Amino acid sequence: MLEIAVLGLLKEQPLHGYELKKRLSETLGFLWGVSYGSLYPALRRLEREGAIEVVAQPLDASPVGFAATGSLKGDLAAARRAGARPAKPSRRTRKAYRITEIGNARFESLLLTDDSHADEDKAFALKLAFCAEAPPAARLELLERRRLALLGRLDRARRTPGTRDDRYSRSLVEHRTRSTQRDLEWIEGLIASERMVEPTAAAGPGDAPESAENTENTENTVVPNAGDDQQRHVQEGASR
Repeated sequence: MLEIAVLGLLKEQPLHGYELKKRLSETLGFLWGVSYGSLYPALRRLEREGAIEVVAQPLDASPVGFAATGSLKGDLAAARRAGARPAKPSRRTRKAYRITEIGNARFESLLLTDDSHADEDKAFALKLAFCAEAPPAARLELLERRRLALLGRLDRARRTPGTRDDRYSRSLVEHRTRSTQRDLEWIEGLIASERMVEPTAAAGPGDAPESAENTENTENTVVPNAGDDQQRHVQEGASR
């Protein structure tokens, strides 16, 4: 899960270790804390695999200061002289990390890989947080997988009665079921929106755009509304 977050952030821009830890803490703070003890081993592992590479970034030029003389006139004169002198270019550099083509492919693979040792809900939240960096087809597949997982969770909840039959236990089961149903409606809404925004996301490799001749021949043909089909798909999934 940490590798997904690291690669997702590096897809935006190269970052050095401190910036990366700060961004990870801001992004994953609601999920878990990130320490240098877990971050740098992950960076070394990704670097060995060729998923990221190290680049040198020069630090900002450091301005030339002046020593205080204890005299107001002397300090003003020294400040004027220092202001007239150009800043010294800094020769120091810092190590930054940049994603590679291998890293881009690994990011997409990790996004669609199920981890049996990870918390299912937490893992999906993390993947969704970086979903904007994924190709449209991968985003749609991730959402479809989540939809199937929620449908399976609902089915198990309805087929497996609780071991306790008091009103508190029944209320807890009902609350969990309703929460799963709301999550399912939310996911199906995201799927419908994804298909509307990216109409070619689910297109097969052999699909080709319609020729101008065919477009002219079908100019007066009534075409079903794609939005109606998507809405019906959402309603059918929610009823299930």
